[in-house]
Amino acid sequence: MPKKVAANQLEHLQLVNAKPSEKETYLNDGAGLWVVIHADGAKRFQYQFSVLGKRGKMWLGYFPAISLAEARQLRDEHAAIVKQGQDPRIARKIEKITQAATAATTFEAVAREWHTKKLNSWSEDHGKKIMESLVADAFPILGNMPIADINSPLVLMTIKKIEARGAVETAQRILQRIGAVMRYAMQTGRTLTDPTYKLAETLTAPKVVHRPAMPRKELPEYYRRLAAEPLHPLTKNALELLAYTFVRPGELRGAKWEEFDFEEAEWRIPAERMKMRAPHIVPLSRQALAVLDALRPHSKRSAFVFPAQTDHEKPMSENTMGYALGRMGYKDIHCPHGFRSLASTVLNEEGFDADVIERQLAHAEKNKVRAAYHRAQYLKERRALMQWWADYLDSKKPGVNVVPLNLNKVA
Repeated sequence: MPKKVAANQLEHLQLVNAKPSEKETYLNDGAGLWVVIHADGAKRFQYQFSVLGKRGKMWLGYFPAISLAEARQLRDEHAAIVKQGQDPRIARKIEKITQAATAATTFEAVAREWHTKKLNSWSEDHGKKIMESLVADAFPILGNMPIADINSPLVLMTIKKIEARGAVETAQRILQRIGAVMRYAMQTGRTLTDPTYKLAETLTAPKVVHRPAMPRKELPEYYRRLAAEPLHPLTKNALELLAYTFVRPGELRGAKWEEFDFEEAEWRIPAERMKMRAPHIVPLSRQALAVLDALRPHSKRSAFVFPAQTDHEKPMSENTMGYALGRMGYKDIHCPHGFRSLASTVLNEEGFDADVIERQLAHAEKNKVRAAYHRAQYLKERRALMQWWADYLDSKKPGVNVVPLNLNKVA
């Protein structure tokens, strides 16, 4: 070791004015704190100690990024650890590991991890909006908290703060997203409970906005406009399949080829993509299969049936079909979700069994026994219903004069 220059309780100016030499120079501040002046002029604090008969040393940082007073404080903290018979280098490593583990389990860290894993199932715009909403309304209160420490009162305080500014619908969405993050944390072993459970009951109910749906008499004009409008073929096919299947728009946009069983003529939507978090079967009519057959040559380009035009690894934008309907003159008259209302209205008016219709709409069934029964039954009736519906839609297209035969009316 180079010769040490003895000194005691150094002054700030001494360190500022200290000049390097060809070899490292050591300035002693006392009680184990040294300043090492390197040949290149860098000045670094070092703590030297002895624990259990073994000598050790550790770097504390560079001067002047760390002041002399700060270095002494660090020395005193490490000296206290030495007094307990522990090596401060090991203690520092343990502290860093603990801090890293804590940082990885904060609400913000888990939320960002959840968001990254979900990105492929969202459009780019939707994924961006979700993260922006969490940054604005969830992270300021919950972000730095260990996720296991988050409880219902904290979540409620976060949501009520949003409600207080009159953003009732935003409060509902943030609660849903916090709940999704908490359930992901449960699945990955970082918390035991979901504190958002039943909190929705405490929030102000948002005003119900009825999504516009065209009346059945408008269908011939709708199909005339659809045929005439120069839409992108993928958008036009999406509108066709949405009408034939009357699933929720998000379920259609996120459809993947692996969900379709062409031999059984079924579209099997997994629970995680359904609003009610239960798997759903959509019997495919001949017309729906024809739309999918037209798209299948492009299936190798993307896992999605309707990929985004700019990035085939992501689904179609949530605004695409709505924008197309607006171009066709249906703004405030009919929206993508409106096909569900239209199908429900027509099928009920035509006398189809209400239970069969509700099951095909994948509406929630509060009675669990009845819900299980519905999942097991009605598939034959639903196949007939979906084929009748597709035939009915085709009968409204220009140049078609076929009247669909309904053999499934309730007497």
